[in-house]
Amino acid sequence: MFWRDQGWLLWATFLGFVASAHSIRRDEFFPFGQSAGDQVLEPENDRTQRLDLSAPLLFYDRSFDSIFINTNGFVATEEPPSESTYLGKMPPSFGMIAALHGDLDTSAGVGKVFFRQDSRADVLRRAAEHINRAFPYNDEVDPTHAVVVTWVDVAPHTPHTRGDGLEKKRNSFQLVLASLQKASYAILLYARDGVQFSSTLVQGSDVIMHGGFSKGLVPGFWFTSQGPYYRTTSDEEISVRELAEQTNSGQRGVWVYEIGTSPTFSDVSPGEVTDLPTEPPPFLAQTTEPSWPLYTGEQVKNDPEQIEIHSNQYQPLQPHDPEVVELDETEINVDVFSYNFGTCSNNRNKCSQFADCRDYSSGFCCHCRPGFYGNGIQCVAEGKPQRMNGKIHGRVFVGSSPYPVELGGVDLHSYVVVNDGRSYVAISDIPETLGPSLLPLSVLGGVIGWAFALEQPGYRNGFSVIGGEFTREAEVTFMPWNEKLIIRQEFKGTDELDHLVVKTTLEGKVPEMPLGSTVTMDPYAEIYQYGSNLITSSSTREYKVNMPDGSTETRTYQCRQTITFQSCQHGDSLRDVKPSQMLSVDQVFVLYDVNNKILRYAMSNKVGDVNGGEPEENPCFTGRHGCDNNAVCRPGQGSQFTCECAAGFLGNGRDCDEVDRPVNHCEDGTHDCDTPERAQCSYTGSSSFICSCLPGYVGDGRNCQDIDECQSRRCHQDADCFNTPGSFACRCRQGYRGDGSYCYSGEAEQGACGSEERDSLLGGTVFGPRGPRPSESHIPACDGNGEYEPLQCDRRTGSCWCVDRNGVEVRGTRSAPGRTPMCIHDDGGPPDVRPTPRPDVDPLPPGTHLLFAQSGRIEHVPLESYEMRKEGAKAVLHLPERVIIGVAYDCVEKVVYWTDITSPAISKASIQGGEPTTVIRTDLGSPEGITVDHIGRTIFWTDSMKDRIEVASLDGSRRRVIVDSDLINPRAIVADPVHGHLYWTDWNREAPKIETSYMDGSNRRVLVQNDLGLPNGLTYDFQSSLLCWADAGTHKMECMHPDRGDRTSVLEGIQYPFGITSYGRKIFYTDWKRNAVVAMDRHSGRESDEFQPAKQTKLYGITSAYSQCPPGRNYCSVNNGGCTHLCLATPNGRSCKCPNNPATAACVERPAEY
Repeated sequence: MFWRDQGWLLWATFLGFVASAHSIRRDEFFPFGQSAGDQVLEPENDRTQRLDLSAPLLFYDRSFDSIFINTNGFVATEEPPSESTYLGKMPPSFGMIAALHGDLDTSAGVGKVFFRQDSRADVLRRAAEHINRAFPYNDEVDPTHAVVVTWVDVAPHTPHTRGDGLEKKRNSFQLVLASLQKASYAILLYARDGVQFSSTLVQGSDVIMHGGFSKGLVPGFWFTSQGPYYRTTSDEEISVRELAEQTNSGQRGVWVYEIGTSPTFSDVSPGEVTDLPTEPPPFLAQTTEPSWPLYTGEQVKNDPEQIEIHSNQYQPLQPHDPEVVELDETEINVDVFSYNFGTCSNNRNKCSQFADCRDYSSGFCCHCRPGFYGNGIQCVAEGKPQRMNGKIHGRVFVGSSPYPVELGGVDLHSYVVVNDGRSYVAISDIPETLGPSLLPLSVLGGVIGWAFALEQPGYRNGFSVIGGEFTREAEVTFMPWNEKLIIRQEFKGTDELDHLVVKTTLEGKVPEMPLGSTVTMDPYAEIYQYGSNLITSSSTREYKVNMPDGSTETRTYQCRQTITFQSCQHGDSLRDVKPSQMLSVDQVFVLYDVNNKILRYAMSNKVGDVNGGEPEENPCFTGRHGCDNNAVCRPGQGSQFTCECAAGFLGNGRDCDEVDRPVNHCEDGTHDCDTPERAQCSYTGSSSFICSCLPGYVGDGRNCQDIDECQSRRCHQDADCFNTPGSFACRCRQGYRGDGSYCYSGEAEQGACGSEERDSLLGGTVFGPRGPRPSESHIPACDGNGEYEPLQCDRRTGSCWCVDRNGVEVRGTRSAPGRTPMCIHDDGGPPDVRPTPRPDVDPLPPGTHLLFAQSGRIEHVPLESYEMRKEGAKAVLHLPERVIIGVAYDCVEKVVYWTDITSPAISKASIQGGEPTTVIRTDLGSPEGITVDHIGRTIFWTDSMKDRIEVASLDGSRRRVIVDSDLINPRAIVADPVHGHLYWTDWNREAPKIETSYMDGSNRRVLVQNDLGLPNGLTYDFQSSLLCWADAGTHKMECMHPDRGDRTSVLEGIQYPFGITSYGRKIFYTDWKRNAVVAMDRHSGRESDEFQPAKQTKLYGITSAYSQCPPGRNYCSVNNGGCTHLCLATPNGRSCKCPNNPATAACVERPAEY
């Protein structure tokens, strides 16, 4: 089995990531030395050896079949020249991957350089863990080949003793080059106390050592020039010392870089986790499969004698039965999924994507499909290993100590090999004062063993009965002094990675065990009794304590536990559950790792007959089958069996490899959805798909009928509506102009700047007492297109004022002679001021664009007639080591604003070229969504860590919190400045919602709170007045008119949307699963195009960069609405607000008025 084959190395790796992030030690390097199969570089102070690769290395935009290992702390892509030509130089003239480059020496036995190629599973898995932790927002990678180079105790080359002790110092560091088909990564490890010197002598002078990557010289048309390079250290000594103290991967002393990609490459990409996390990174629970020491005791057979039990007979819950169970005056609150009365037609999304919904006379129930198991709300693939993550809080008294040990959220991680029932649990950061005394409490992780126990014929483990949402309370009483500990665990279902989520609380007292004690536990059995929404068990467990002085003690404790859950009231899925089942637990292993403060448990679990029954010989029921960890064992006759790879995996059952799409029925055309003209088939992973009617049709996806959209007022009030199959058409009535979704009076053309009225003024004369003279009427100024210039001035009086598109004066803008107001047309801005372009921002051509965030960059796709012009796409802004979440655009000044969660900060840059500028960098937690009020000249943003919404002027001044209550995970935010409204989403998993308020935060109300999952993206279309959102939980895109509440689904079956923006009839969204910008037509309800950037990583926020500002104005349009500081629009006026910390006392607040 897997955990037997991998040995101690993988277990050590698992613990290293669960533990707090300390600097790594040398023994935490990848294995090195001759015992690991390494070659040794010949001793010298400048020695190079070629290593031919069995798989190519991608470096920058080239592929290499061999590399050169050098004494001086680097690997080269070509044989390097004499060290005198490159020492002290970064970049050098040749391709170099420098771990720590200087004049080093391994002669006279002062150090060694080990190197090898390696494709062993444990090494590749460990490399994948480092990479995936460093790039948490990218897709996970699985390297197929690695090169490991280790410099151990290398010394500085000192021809003569210097007298400063430098010759006695040693450096140890490691470079791992991990490659897969289309990318290569460099993993650099610097041990604690492994960087003892930071400079070496070069031509008699101390020169700082260097780290980094250099492509070397590149040929040009006439001559060669220095190619691109990336430095990981500077010319300061502290930058070298910090290699062992800092990180970009989330683990101190470990640095990860993407150094080459195919077919295109842009820049070396550093890891994105520069802060040490307060909790283990997500990949831990995904990829780590701990290995444990084997239990060496004998197999235990069940006692053949009958076990006396008290029946707690299961009775199906009737509609009138109570749903709250009282036990010994202890109130147990159940916070789990609740089945509502209804039918599958409006509740199908409450079932797992791997479940079917069935209607019953009194309601509906969800049932997992063949190949999956669970309660229908959560379904997991048969045979697939399962993981559990969570936090432990509480207070525990130890022995006679009057002071409790406080647990403030330590990490609990568990892994279960389901097809043999073996479970592993690791709990980190347990102090020495408590760790040894918790060793007997295998009950802490026992529930995960019960949930996924190996099932004997006719019996079911916990998850297959009740799923992953339940509450478990255990009372542990230690004998003979009756110390009591209460364990309360709330299982909250599975997260988006299908990992169980649990919150654990410990309260009470445990007997003290001295540091250095160990515990062994004999096999034991527990009887589980199943009732209506209630499961109980009790047992007595015996354990042996081995004291540090060599003495032993045998102790016992009693464990009584209750598990409460909510089952479906309407079906009969639990009728085949035996009223009593026995959990047999053997091969119990417990250990407290005092160095890393890790508490570990491992055990094998089987669920079966309470009387033991005849021992099963079939390997599927004993766990001795040898199937892959990702396979299910199918029993046959006698001892015959077959191994079958779990859903999402392919292979022969003995070896299973994960695949993205085993059978895509949508692509193969083997689905049973309605015709493509009426329905869409959406692939959901494994072999599953969803049928959904296209917008304009209604039904279950397999039978769809046309909707008459004209009955729901989809067109403008001054337009006629015409229904068509699956769609509709809008046409403005006579006397109006527009596209039907927005109509305006056509009479405005009569007042155009180039009209006959202006011509008459230019050619007209007035006769007076002194003869003919020019007309005294003002002659309007026109632009080259015959439209009114926004600024109009009277030559006679010197007074100026602003006009709208129709030439009508904007009230309050007329200035005194000699002064000019700032005038902006609704659809434009002041003349472009183009700063000198810099490398920071690549200027964009004219036109409308999409701007979207992708990790450390902002990219754009030009739009032409609502279509993406993908060949013109490029990166606008490069921000290495930053994670950009939200983007917003100011159409007046042509500036993009973005939120960055790594600093954290809010910044801006002109898309016409210029340097990025940080506008806000203080008092931020996790800024995510951002929007611009181009009329009031303000920005609004959400902060999901501080749980609030703020506003500020565009330069970051005048900050004010406008919403700071009843927010859990605010994300997307959009503004409708013309009408004075804000809209935002809160993806709180307990109660997701979409809210609105006036732009000053007043008149707040909930717009949508039902049938939401993860509302990530939000957009407002000024033409149609539609508010649309994308939900990664329901996999839908929906729209509504906020003032009507006419909620409509426009697209179903989307995978994992994040950001969303609208432009005319098109909606564009970013998708984490597809790593793409996807376009959909709101009128036809179909996806029309997608764009995948060259760098295949997660895409975040997206916005439309209009070539001209949307039409409209509000009460803040002119003279800041008369406010001294913040002018915030409302539907019928504006509010004047002061910042939270005004710099002067001259700020005046005024409520919303006129």
